[in-house]
Amino acid sequence: MALFNFHTHNHYCDGYFAPVIYVEEAIRQGFTDLGFSSHSPLPFENSFAIKNDEELVVYADEIRALKLAYQDKINIHLGLEIDFIPGVTKPFNHFKTIAGLEYVIGGVHLINIKDHDDIWFIDGPRQETYDKGLKLLFGKDFQKAITTYWIQVREMISSQKPDIVAHLDKIKMHNKNRYFHEDESWYEAQLDDTLQLIKETETIVEVNTRGIYKGRSDELFPGIKALIKIHKLKIPITISSDAHRPEELSGFYPQTLEILKEIGFTELMIYSKSCWSELPIKTIKRRGISG
Repeated sequence: MALFNFHTHNHYCDGYFAPVIYVEEAIRQGFTDLGFSSHSPLPFENSFAIKNDEELVVYADEIRALKLAYQDKINIHLGLEIDFIPGVTKPFNHFKTIAGLEYVIGGVHLINIKDHDDIWFIDGPRQETYDKGLKLLFGKDFQKAITTYWIQVREMISSQKPDIVAHLDKIKMHNKNRYFHEDESWYEAQLDDTLQLIKETETIVEVNTRGIYKGRSDELFPGIKALIKIHKLKIPITISSDAHRPEELSGFYPQTLEILKEIGFTELMIYSKSCWSELPIKTIKRRGISG
């Protein structure tokens, strides 16, 4: 039976502990594979990403050392969650080259618009940050704001070609059905266009459980309606907890696996022997020891 998480943060970014603490907890829970994915460096001051390229190399070296030290107990993988901000961030290949990454998770957490110095931060624990940035950059044009998010996601997928796209519809997290509803035709059109591109590029969609177990969302990222579309399009998926603490490594996994099976999914993607391959859901452990 397999148990894995490829979206794991640690104290090099906005996680809380050294990587080895997550490794020890993963082994305790019976994980077969653990992938680290700290936030990539950004060219401006922030509190959540690796500070610079030099520290990125140190992070990569530490994960590779752990991979070797624990090879008889667990498979450890070196990844990175790379932010994409058009005209601001470095190309994904830059980080892949200097860090020797095994895989890349592409994420959109910050949105910019042409000829504007400010950036809209859609993530984090504070709803008021989302609201302030939305109104500062887009005023009352909420449809334009949300559309800009989806356009940026599609540009990331087509230009940077990540292995995995992170928390696909996270734009909904702080919305709480205030500015838009997911059943509006224009929103569904944006989602459909994005899913078609994902299918064409053979990008993996992660089913991210963090919003639920942190109490920030009533749904997975992506949500049920999106997952039904993903299943119909036969887009590959994987499961992740987006863990920032060791005890979160298998957060909401049992329930998510049941949801996926009810929709009709039969396989998840797992990284093994330097490539991604399908693994039957029925062979995945329902929970870690502490879950």
